[in-house]
Amino acid sequence: MIRLGIVVGSTRPGRRAPLVARWVAEAAGRHAAVGSGEAGVQIIDIADHALPLLDEPVPAIRGDYRHLHTKVWAAAIGACDGFIFVTPEYNHSFPAALKNAIDFLHREWTDKAAGFVGYGALGAARAVEQLRPVLAEVKVATVRTQVLLSKYTDRELFTDPETWSPSAEQEAVLATMLGEVIAWSKALRTVRVGAAA
Repeated sequence: MIRLGIVVGSTRPGRRAPLVARWVAEAAGRHAAVGSGEAGVQIIDIADHALPLLDEPVPAIRGDYRHLHTKVWAAAIGACDGFIFVTPEYNHSFPAALKNAIDFLHREWTDKAAGFVGYGALGAARAVEQLRPVLAEVKVATVRTQVLLSKYTDRELFTDPETWSPSAEQEAVLATMLGEVIAWSKALRTVRVGAAA
């Protein structure tokens, strides 16, 4: 089974990321690959891991993690074959907490696939574009299709989140992206297995 981690990319109080991540998980549950048992999803909230600012003395590429919080984070990410990153846009980019969480690890990201669900005034398109090269550096392959939720098309998410309901069009785009991430995750699993042999 392909395991997808829905990474909640904000730790800010009052954040909308957990709500968006729940929608992604619920929509994923309606996806054919998940319904058939071919894929499964889990929410991974970086706030639950309480990572400090990067404090590992050895570069992550060496995999010599010294701290328990890093080892726990590595186990959570290492268990996944692919990811859906849920990210807001802060000042033209993605949150520092998400960058910090990525920087803690290397091998656990390598040769896996990812898609994006962004939210913000302009749908977080700029945050997603800045996140793509960061993930490329740790060898995560990112799919083209992305879901962008903006205050113009998803006003309730920002003004009254408990009443927010994504449109059928947004759910269709999410379904397409999930299919791409699952397909790429399958393909990249063979790369990881080959590299380990």
